[in-house]
Amino acid sequence: MTTTASIVAAEEAIIHSPKRRRRAPGSGRQRALLGTLRWVTISLYLIAVLLPFAYMAMLSVRPIESLLRNPDQFLPAWNELTFDTYRTVLAPVSDGGQGFLTFLGNSAIVAISSVILALLIAIPGSYAIARLPFFGRRQVSALFLATYLFPAIVIAIPLFVIFTRMGLRGSLLGLVLVYTAQTVPVAIYMMRNYFETVPESIEEAGLMDGLSRIGVLRRITIRLATPSIMATGLFVFMIAWNEFLFALLFLVDRRPLWTVSLGLAQLSGSIEVPTTVLMAGSVVLTLPIIILFFLTERLLTGGLTAGAEKG
Repeated sequence: MTTTASIVAAEEAIIHSPKRRRRAPGSGRQRALLGTLRWVTISLYLIAVLLPFAYMAMLSVRPIESLLRNPDQFLPAWNELTFDTYRTVLAPVSDGGQGFLTFLGNSAIVAISSVILALLIAIPGSYAIARLPFFGRRQVSALFLATYLFPAIVIAIPLFVIFTRMGLRGSLLGLVLVYTAQTVPVAIYMMRNYFETVPESIEEAGLMDGLSRIGVLRRITIRLATPSIMATGLFVFMIAWNEFLFALLFLVDRRPLWTVSLGLAQLSGSIEVPTTVLMAGSVVLTLPIIILFFLTERLLTGGLTAGAEKG
């Protein structure tokens, strides 16, 4: 009886036990292969992205004599490390430097002002296209993007003439206006797509609570669209920080107002400037963008589900 009861209990346990999924033949090998390929791809991507910047940084802390003796040496000797190149780049011209500290300040003023002005225009503009019904709403977005079909040099000469007659050439204000006009269309297009993902029922609830359309935009929609606004602001900042053509046209004869891209172009075009100093200037140009990206990374990725509607 004990043996029969044990057999029955074992059969019932087998019947009620959870069924194990049968693995397809070779599935383990496929996962292992895909995992290996993933890390190989990530490693190759990191090498392609980080190696040029690392080599540039290594050259910037080497004396020119060491570079001429061993041009193929990647890592400098510990006793050869020097930051004189950065002092040369950042020091004012009156002290024998290149004046990049002033250029950094000018670029920061232009880039931050362009971001603020572009967002002030693009946020209500993109919201109007996303929410307010009017004739040709879809065509307006396409028209904004169509402006990027024309190269910048096509509008450079007319803008040069117009701003010269207005007395804005040779000023940072004129450069801010140009960058704002350049970036507002793409900023509107980027944020319009995000505003359309915000549930309309949330805005309708705000309207029913007595908020105006501006109040809904300010108190509800902008808070939900923070990731898109941050990403758009960073995009505008990068354009204004790195732009060279309009800065050259508007500020070429005003060295105290040069941006950092103009200063770097001057270093690269001079045969008297050592390569190590040029690399230090390149690091100074690139480093603020990298720092800004890492500082805003959490804001860019955070709140992506803030517009989700509760059931």
